[in-house]
Amino acid sequence: MIDRQHPLPLRQQAKALGISRGSIYYLPRPVPAADLAIMNRIGKLHLECPFAGSRLMRDFVVREGSKVGRLHVTTLMKRMGIEAIYRWPNISKPAPGHKIYPYLLRKLPITRPNQVWAMDITYIPMARGFVYLAAVVDGFSRKVLSWKLSIMLDTEPPPVCRRPFGLSYAAMAGSSSMA
Repeated sequence: MIDRQHPLPLRQQAKALGISRGSIYYLPRPVPAADLAIMNRIGKLHLECPFAGSRLMRDFVVREGSKVGRLHVTTLMKRMGIEAIYRWPNISKPAPGHKIYPYLLRKLPITRPNQVWAMDITYIPMARGFVYLAAVVDGFSRKVLSWKLSIMLDTEPPPVCRRPFGLSYAAMAGSSSMA
């Protein structure tokens, strides 16, 4: 992005890119070897116990002989992109002031396949955490058109290959069946 050999001054390059000039001169420090060892162990422990948060992870690491605090473990977990997998509370309840949209398919007779599609998201408890399942279902035949499993709730919806023109799509809020 920034080319120090370019005839355009660094100040104008930073302005064109919309970044601060201070970030041009910043050189990241290498991660200390002790932190790399702890991060390696945290990564292995996270695969064994994905439900473990920073407190439990700190306890695991301390039992193995490393002297580390919870906040440092939290920092390392954030740097690694690791967070505990757990069921989020009240995810189906709307926030106060949230607009409730009308159900447009209430009086629509569903008489043929591919007329109405619906999507549902649910979680499946596993031995070590949860897996989220997102599925697109045909409203007439009740067949699953597409589905996707994920360990994170904030992933993209499952891809649907063919969507004929003029068909309706409904997302079911808080229900796990089409009836």
